[in-house]
Amino acid sequence: MLRRRPTNQEDDTVSELTLAEATENIYASLRADNADLDAHIAALKAALAREGKKQAVFDPARLVQNNRAGRKLMQAYFRQRGVSVSFSE
Repeated sequence: MLRRRPTNQEDDTVSELTLAEATENIYASLRADNADLDAHIAALKAALAREGKKQAVFDPARLVQNNRAGRKLMQAYFRQRGVSVSFSE
């Protein structure tokens, strides 16, 4: 006898945050020692797609590691997860 597993759509969808909210969550995650960073990156990626943007822009002054190595590490980590990152002047 086969039983169908109930599907929980809430687990499968990323909450629909605005781009600004998703970016704020990334800043908060970085301050909290990268807590839930991958989930926040997924939400950011979805927000970028909804708003038709190709790249996330971050303020380097708000980063925990505001040096060249820290910014390059952030760009590489986000790029591996499908998000292009740039930094404001």
